[in-house]
Amino acid sequence: MKKNHLFWFTLCFPILLNFSNILSVNGQTESGSGNLYKFQDLETLWSSFENITAAKGYGGAENNGAKGHPCNVLEGGQSITLLNVEGPGMISRMWFTIDDRTPEMLRSLKIEIFWDGCSKPAVSAPFGDFFGIGLGKRTAFENELFADPEGRSFICYIKMPFKKSAKLVLSNESSKTLKQVFYDINLVKMNKWSADNLYFHCYWHRDTATAIGQDFQILPGISGKGRFLGSNIGVNSNPVYKNHWWGEGEVKIYTDGDTGLPTLVGTGTEDYIGSAWGQGKFCTRYSGCLVADKEKRQWAFFRYHIPDPIFFKNDIKVCIQQMGGSGKAEVLKLQKEGVPLAVVTIYEALKIYNLYDPKKAVDLSDKNLPDGWTNYYRSDDVSAAAYFYLDKPENKLPPLQSLKIRTTKL
Repeated sequence: MKKNHLFWFTLCFPILLNFSNILSVNGQTESGSGNLYKFQDLETLWSSFENITAAKGYGGAENNGAKGHPCNVLEGGQSITLLNVEGPGMISRMWFTIDDRTPEMLRSLKIEIFWDGCSKPAVSAPFGDFFGIGLGKRTAFENELFADPEGRSFICYIKMPFKKSAKLVLSNESSKTLKQVFYDINLVKMNKWSADNLYFHCYWHRDTATAIGQDFQILPGISGKGRFLGSNIGVNSNPVYKNHWWGEGEVKIYTDGDTGLPTLVGTGTEDYIGSAWGQGKFCTRYSGCLVADKEKRQWAFFRYHIPDPIFFKNDIKVCIQQMGGSGKAEVLKLQKEGVPLAVVTIYEALKIYNLYDPKKAVDLSDKNLPDGWTNYYRSDDVSAAAYFYLDKPENKLPPLQSLKIRTTKL
C-alpha cells in the first residue's frame, strides 16, 4: 500500500508543481491572493472624493477628518477625472455606486482609462457593461473579476499595472443628472516596472442587426503581444425567429497568423460558458449567464479565461457565430414567411448533414432533405465587452459607439 502511495505521489507531484507555476505570476496567483503572509515593499493608496489625488496623509481633509466628501454630483454632459496618478503602480480594485442604475443611465455613462499619458483610452466602455453584465442590467452576483453583492454596486478586481501614469475619467453623456456618485479605487505603487507587465484594455461594441452568415466580432483583430482575458456578451434575440433557440453559434479565436480558419473553436454558445442544452441563469467563478429572460428575449453571459489562459504573440481576433436552431418544420415556416436565414446543418438519426454554402441557399421544402434539428444563420442584436492585456498602453480599435447606438431598444 505504501508503494502505491509513493507511486502516485511521484506521478502527480510534477503535475501539481507545474499547475502551481501556471497559476503563479510574479509571486501572485491568478486570483490575486498571492502569499498573504509575506511582506511586500509596496505603498498602498486609495483614491476617492475624500482623497481624489490619493495623496499621502491627505484622506478626509475637507471636514477636519470627519466624513466630508463621500460623493459627488455628475451633471448630464459632464465628465470628471476620478484618478490621475503617476507610476509605476497597479490598480487592484475599483468600487462604485450611483443613484440611477437604469439601463439607460448605465449605457449613457462612459468609463475611460488612460495609461502612461496616452491621448487614446485603453478602456472605453459603457459603465454598466464594463462591470461584468451586458445589456445595462444589474443583478447580485460574484465571479473572479467582478462583483455586485446586492445589485446596487459595481466592483472590479482586475489587476491593471501602469508604468508612467494612470487616469480614469467618468462621463455622463445623458441629459439627466446623477445626484450621487460614490467611488473607491485601490492601487499600489511599485518600486520598479517589469518588462513582462501588460496593460489592461477593454473594448465594447454593439451590432443591432448582425448580418446573415457573418460572425459578430467580440474583439476585432489587434496586433501585439498579450492575453485575451474573456468577455461578457449581451443578446437581444430577434422576435422574427419566434421562440427558436438562438445560441448555436460557436466562438472562434484567431491567433498569431490564423486567417481563413481559427486555431481555437468551440461547439456552441452555451457550451462555451460551460452549460449545455440551453442557457438558464447561473454564475460560477469563470463563466455564467446573469440574465436569462425568455419573455423579453434577453440573455447576458460571460466567460473568463483564467485557469485556461489564451496568450498571443503577434495578433488575435475573437468572434462568435450568429446561429440558431429548431426543428426542420419550424425553420421551414420561417423560410416560407421570408424571414432572413441561411440553413447550416440538419441533425438526424445520429448524423449531421452539412448543407451550408454561402453562394447557394438551401430550400427546406426539398423532400430529399432529411428531417431533424436544423441549424441556421440568423440576425440578432448583439453587444460585448472584451477584456484583454496588451504590451502597449494604446490600441488601434475603433472609438466607443454613439449614445444612440448604445441606448436604443434597451
